[in-house]
Amino acid sequence: MLRVPAIFQNIGISHFPISLSDFHKNLTSFSKCLVGLMTYTKLTTPSYKSLLSDHLRNQKLNEARLVFNEIPFPSVSLYTMMITGYSRQHRLDDALKLFYEMPVKDTVCWNSMMKGCLDCGDLSKAKELFDGMPGKSVVSWTTIMNGFLQFGEVQMAERLFRKMPVRDVAVWNSMVHGYFSNGRVEDAKNLFKLMPCKNVISWTSMIAGLDQNGRTDEALLLFWEMMGSGVQPTLTTFVSVVIACANLLRLHLGVQIHGQIVKLGYCFDEFVAASLITLYANCKQMENSYKVFKESLHKNVVVWTALLTGYGLNCEHEEALKVFRDMMKLGVLPNQSSFTSALNSCCGLEDLDRGKEIHTTAIKIGFENDVFVGNSLIVLHTKCGNINDGVAIFKRIGDKNIVSWNSTIVGCAQHGCGMWALTLFNQMIRTGVNPDEITFTGLLSACSHSGMLQKARRFFKFFSQHKCVEVKLEHYACMVDVLGRCGKLEEAEELIKNMPVQANKMVWLTLLSACQMHSNLDVAERAAKSIDDLEPDCSDAFVMLSNLYASANRWSDVARIREKMKHSGTVRQPGSSWVTLKD
Repeated sequence: MLRVPAIFQNIGISHFPISLSDFHKNLTSFSKCLVGLMTYTKLTTPSYKSLLSDHLRNQKLNEARLVFNEIPFPSVSLYTMMITGYSRQHRLDDALKLFYEMPVKDTVCWNSMMKGCLDCGDLSKAKELFDGMPGKSVVSWTTIMNGFLQFGEVQMAERLFRKMPVRDVAVWNSMVHGYFSNGRVEDAKNLFKLMPCKNVISWTSMIAGLDQNGRTDEALLLFWEMMGSGVQPTLTTFVSVVIACANLLRLHLGVQIHGQIVKLGYCFDEFVAASLITLYANCKQMENSYKVFKESLHKNVVVWTALLTGYGLNCEHEEALKVFRDMMKLGVLPNQSSFTSALNSCCGLEDLDRGKEIHTTAIKIGFENDVFVGNSLIVLHTKCGNINDGVAIFKRIGDKNIVSWNSTIVGCAQHGCGMWALTLFNQMIRTGVNPDEITFTGLLSACSHSGMLQKARRFFKFFSQHKCVEVKLEHYACMVDVLGRCGKLEEAEELIKNMPVQANKMVWLTLLSACQMHSNLDVAERAAKSIDDLEPDCSDAFVMLSNLYASANRWSDVARIREKMKHSGTVRQPGSSWVTLKD
């Protein structure tokens, strides 16, 4: 049954469709009402559409639905607007209910509903809609293909790509982008070579994808190939290339591209300005970063955050916090990256009070449970010795990522709370989060600081055998530290000798430090010799060995070490500490 407007109810029609006798009985009245209704609908539909659009734009879904219910005969486009609004607010059930109620559906509506299912994380429902769709367009095929790529179902996406009756350049670009998103770099490169027609989006997707997958050298070579082929770069292309230069610290090349940007008049775009600020900041040229910032006409949050982050990367944390204060004074609303960078600068200064002030601002703006802000707060509190508050912040984060778990595990490890760290690791595994190299380092560090030798051995054996995490040099250094702290110096030395990679200075220094702790001169001398082979002027090795000789009353060896340091010009690096008084 269709909804009956009041204008028909006034003449005795209570339901649609109506019988033939009712139609003849009320023919005259019906005709007049129909003309009136057509005029009424023609006059009021634009105003309804405008009001509905305003409510949806302001995320007032209930108000939008009340307006929608007042429309006598909603068009397909109005249904589609309402369905899209529900999907954007993750109210998928309401969107599907309205979709199934539609008397007529066009291709645009089917595509919108499919995309809504994908945005809400329901791939199976999107596939069901696609299979039941009467007339599939190129957009329909592309939407479901992107859905499979979004959920990591690359093989299904490949099958759809091969089955598509028509493949335009947008489809090829989507497949290339999907390969990069899933780490399939070689597949993306091969598909790019097979593309019958490439546009600037194709080239830009390749450049950005190669850079994001650690193939930045290839990305820059591809950019020059693109320029040689006569394809005119866009703003997005320049942003991707400048970021690639920033990642490789290619200042000279970045300056050349900056010149091209100025010639083409793209220098006033905020994203280009932000990428240039990042380039100069990464290359330790904060004066040029600030110059680009000052020349930017539209200093939005992206540009401010780029400058704020740049100062933080160059350890100019006071300047970074000044930038954060200035953007707040000028009414520029910080985003999660702004808060993260500001909190990282507080961490660099170990200034917990200012960090708490920034946290208060984040709460007022609505980032109280944001995972990125929360991760920075965990690091700040743990670095400032406030492990209990760090763990409390971790518990309040709703959607925890691997960084959240790692930050808390490492923080507990650094403060000797080894059992806390292991408990968190068990919870992390139960929630389905896979550990990475940092998790492994944190676990070994926790075992080291808490003297849990057997647990460290089991962790090291597990990660080495199962190869779920690549065992790197820093993991061997952590294991050497565990063995050294527990007095297993010969076993630590044997581990170093049997490593699949050559030990560096830090690994041998870890062993030498343990030898100093346990007064073992034999192993210490062999470790010191290995360090001397790698770096003859290592002051830390000289000092530790000299202290060991002194504790053993071997004063002639102490004199020999000091003479050697004097002859080589090696000077012990002085330490430093500071206190904060009255800010």
